[in-house]
Amino acid sequence: MRIAVTGLGAVSGIGLNVDENIEALRLKRHGMEKPRFFQTELDVPVAEVKKSSAELKQLLGIELDKTMSRTALLGMLAAREALTDSQIDTKAMRVGLISSTSVGGMDLSEVFYNDFRTDHNCGRLRMVSQHDCGSSTQLTAKYLGITGFTTTISTACSSAGNAIMLGARMLKHNMLDAVVVGGTDALCKFTLNGFNSLMILDKEHCRPFDATRAGLNLGEGAGYIVMQRLDDAKREPYCLLTGYANANDAYHQTGCSPEGNGAYKSMSEALAVAGLQPSDIDYINVHGTATPNNDLSESTAIRRLFGDRVPPFSSVKAFIGHTLGASEGIEAVYSALSVKNGYIYPNLNFKSVDHAIGLSPETEFAEGRTIRNVLSNAFGFGGNDTSLIFSKID
Repeated sequence: MRIAVTGLGAVSGIGLNVDENIEALRLKRHGMEKPRFFQTELDVPVAEVKKSSAELKQLLGIELDKTMSRTALLGMLAAREALTDSQIDTKAMRVGLISSTSVGGMDLSEVFYNDFRTDHNCGRLRMVSQHDCGSSTQLTAKYLGITGFTTTISTACSSAGNAIMLGARMLKHNMLDAVVVGGTDALCKFTLNGFNSLMILDKEHCRPFDATRAGLNLGEGAGYIVMQRLDDAKREPYCLLTGYANANDAYHQTGCSPEGNGAYKSMSEALAVAGLQPSDIDYINVHGTATPNNDLSESTAIRRLFGDRVPPFSSVKAFIGHTLGASEGIEAVYSALSVKNGYIYPNLNFKSVDHAIGLSPETEFAEGRTIRNVLSNAFGFGGNDTSLIFSKID
């Protein structure tokens, strides 16, 4: 049974829809700037979506006085685009929503806490009603009119990859006819301060795989794809999802093993599910956070798997930042278009080879390449690693 990708939707710091995202990647126009929509004492760049929450409500047709987390608003915008693009009828089919997030509604609950900590009789309780990760999923499903299977996955930065993986399995077991899968996350002070406490935020624009890399930049956004069984697709699909796997190296709470064991296993098993060899991969959308440990670990795993024949690869996180639970949702959209249109995306800010890595990513936007299979990686805290393979339709 073949699983087809029939709809795409993305919002990030470089665009409010898929076309704007791709155009920014083509022009090498990143989304990094100082935070505008929340106050912080940290002097670091982030990739915010360039609309306030009030402006997002207007785009969605939601009343301005309605309390709504930014995570939910971003998810609604991207999921609506994907569902519209797919041309499926939510009333005539068994349609599900599998969404992911790591932040949930913290952008609201941390505002409540500011008032509550000074006076326990203060603070609007509705500001914490959407704190739970599942809230954004439920709100998005209601907004889209999806009444079928709905669930939320939160496995840090691999969350959206695992949502896509679960969606594929639901289709293969005939539990759904179509599924909207991906993730959404909004920036907030809690996340920024948390990553700062780990000392992995770069005060400058991040540089994935570069010898001078010093940490990551955070971002926000949402990305969703619609999947159906190929035989059920009413429109021409973008590509197939042929391989997927999740592994855990259980090395450290927030770091990956130096040998890249989890990454190696997830990539290897995804290839096995797809029935492919390493030589069949034409492009790797790497996780590439620009932290010294992560990039070295991922590149070690890539060298173990591909040997001296490493295919072209790049990280897009210098464009959109690390969007946490949304990252593989957005990057799945990019990967599907890479297969469809032969795109290879530039790895911004790469200038010098790290000799411990010994690899150079792609630095220019390319299109029209012959790309049969794209490997897309999403690696999370605790060594929760997910790899997906998107392939051309024969």
